Amino acid sequence: QVQLVESGGGLVQAGGSVRLSCAASGRTFGTYTMGWFRQAPGKERESVAALSWSAITYYADSVKGRFTISRDNAKNTVYLQMNSLKPEDTAVYYCAASPKIGTVVATYDYWGQGTQVTVSS
Repeated sequence: QVQLVESGGGLVQAGGSVRLSCAASGRTFGTYTMGWFRQAPGKERESVAALSWSAITYYADSVKGRFTISRDNAKNTVYLQMNSLKPEDTAVYYCAASPKIGTVVATYDYWGQGTQVTVSS
């Protein structure tokens, strides 16, 4: 069992930066792929970034070069550094954990409660 708690969301102006954190409980954190997803009103949840236990990294095309995912296994925490934010990045951001390497929502077994990020123009 893994419990995830996100923090760090809020209101930011376009062009600004935000860092999201996701603290995980459980001794097997280091064996999971950690992913960040987002869901805007009226849209499906989409993968933003993922980082496997073996350092395989994925980014959605829409965030490449602007977002960076990282993890600190000693602290059981995964981060999402978001730079050059755009209004279209506005969404609820979720972190999730999967025993598999990938970005498919259905393969993620554990989810946080989500944190709102709002980017004003």
